[in-house]
Amino acid sequence: MIDLYTWTTPNGRKVSIALEEMGLPYEAHAVNIGEDEQFRPEFLAISPNNKIPAIVDRDNGRSVMESGAILLYLAEKTGRFMPTDPDRRWQVMEWLMWQMGGFGPMLGQAHHFLHYNKGKAPYAEERYGKEARRLYKVLDQRLAGRRFVVDEYSIADMAIWPWAARFEWQEVDLAEFPNVRDWYLRIAERPAVQKGYHVPKHTGDIPMPAVMA
Repeated sequence: MIDLYTWTTPNGRKVSIALEEMGLPYEAHAVNIGEDEQFRPEFLAISPNNKIPAIVDRDNGRSVMESGAILLYLAEKTGRFMPTDPDRRWQVMEWLMWQMGGFGPMLGQAHHFLHYNKGKAPYAEERYGKEARRLYKVLDQRLAGRRFVVDEYSIADMAIWPWAARFEWQEVDLAEFPNVRDWYLRIAERPAVQKGYHVPKHTGDIPMPAVMA
């Protein structure tokens, strides 16, 4: 049994989707970051950086923070969604790190300036909007001729997809990136993704791109 401490953010959804995909039993504990619950001492003991998500593995008492580390931990625990072939394994690691170091942080800045604070900082809006589109182009090129980021569905896809699910906040039209759009819809159809997206609570349907003419 895994205790999952999470909220309805892209980073939180990575882990709930992974838990559903891997078929691991878990109990979700909502940490409402809008009410600063991530700063409570009991959560600090699990996640010293005061960020969700975090897990505690009841099998061994181990706590793990940071969404990328959690995905790696769960993949190793279950032996699923992480290739054993060294070349493909390192490709999954590359794209997981790409998400952790770029696609997540830069899109998070786009959310801040384009969604939450529109009109307050035109330079920042332009900078992070342009970087968001650049990163989508990188992903689109990677997905050319591929169903998933490293050919077979993996934790790399689970890490990237929840951030793409906020394409509206980023003012990104997925029609501009057809390979990303097809990949996004392919993953959105997965039952485990549909269930994991709504943990710890339902906040609305999975966003869907406009139907292409």
